[in-house]
Amino acid sequence: MSADLSPREREVLECAAFGRSNGQIAAELGVTVNTVKFHLASIFRKLGVANRTAAATAYVRMAVRDDERLVP
Repeated sequence: MSADLSPREREVLECAAFGRSNGQIAAELGVTVNTVKFHLASIFRKLGVANRTAAATAYVRMAVRDDERLVP
């Protein structure tokens, strides 16, 4: 997966793409909700999108392009 996302940003994006809330992502990754929000803002900027839905769409497109398996 490209777009120069860090490994942690990729984790956050994957969780968001599968519909997890910020609180759920924070609990799963062992970080604060504010940290998740920070990562999402960075992801949106790097992907050139404005919201979670657009980021999730970009995630699916990148995964398909890179022939990655999408598993929640």
